Amino acid sequence: MKNRKKILNIAKSVISIEQEAISDLGNRLSDDFPNAVELILSSEGRVIVTGVGKSANIANKIVATLNSTGQPAVFLHAADALHGDLGNIQNNDVVICISKSGNTEEIKSFIPLVKNLGNKVISICGNKDSYLVRESDLFLDSTVAREACPNNLAPTSSTTAQLVLGDALSVSLLELRNFSDFDFARFHPGGSLGKRLYLKVSDLVSDLSKAQVSSSDGINDVIMEISHKRLGATSVIDNGKLVGIITDGDLRRMLEKNSDISNLIALDIMGISPKIVSPDELAKTALDIMEENNISQLIVLDGEEYKGIIHIHDIIKEGI
Repeated sequence: MKNRKKILNIAKSVISIEQEAISDLGNRLSDDFPNAVELILSSEGRVIVTGVGKSANIANKIVATLNSTGQPAVFLHAADALHGDLGNIQNNDVVICISKSGNTEEIKSFIPLVKNLGNKVISICGNKDSYLVRESDLFLDSTVAREACPNNLAPTSSTTAQLVLGDALSVSLLELRNFSDFDFARFHPGGSLGKRLYLKVSDLVSDLSKAQVSSSDGINDVIMEISHKRLGATSVIDNGKLVGIITDGDLRRMLEKNSDISNLIALDIMGISPKIVSPDELAKTALDIMEENNISQLIVLDGEEYKGIIHIHDIIKEGI
């Protein structure tokens, strides 16, 4: 029990220290931050993000965020650059170099090579008096008062600060480019996230979902159609036009009100104001309509043409 309490206290301490480090970042922002954003926006090249050690891990994450939000970016390990990978840097690329100390041997060897190529360098660094900061065109200060490590050695608060500055750059670029959710979907086509932003109702409607009866069909025909298509409902179509809908709920209410159902027809129990959706709408929009109206299915109409029924299960099974 004592160990559990100690562990919780350690965790709270780490979170508190890193929260303080992030909070202080805002006070250290200078004109170099908007200048860095504008430099990247105006560049016709990519963003090359580099570092060594734990800073290299953060550089990889920043590259992933930039790429996913519309800014072409490439990770380049500073040590590998010294052994042939410097060729990855093209004429119009902007280089972001991440380092806590700004004085590592790899950085000292790498930066002059980049400067000789003529590329602009943005540093994310925790030491404003370092070699890296002196040689950079722009400096984003990631200084932290202390690491969360009790020995003040393991990169913890410092890497968190680096990551947050990278996120701030990425989101600033995203917003200034008016990067929309549909733009985001183009870079995330896989998985439920992408599907929420690109999967349309038409992608989920097939001939199997085209449950329909006429208003004069008997109750047995209605029950058989609903049971066969397994949608929990059927459309009522007369002369090619939608006139109503019959759901499982309508059938239950009919049974509660009538002891003899043998002479009932679809017209007697159908609802005349069904909720509809266009096949061009996003599946996510269809789900929103279902949730707002507490229903499980929508009729799909393309103009006046009946396309079928989309069920909430069709959307959920897609991971939306």
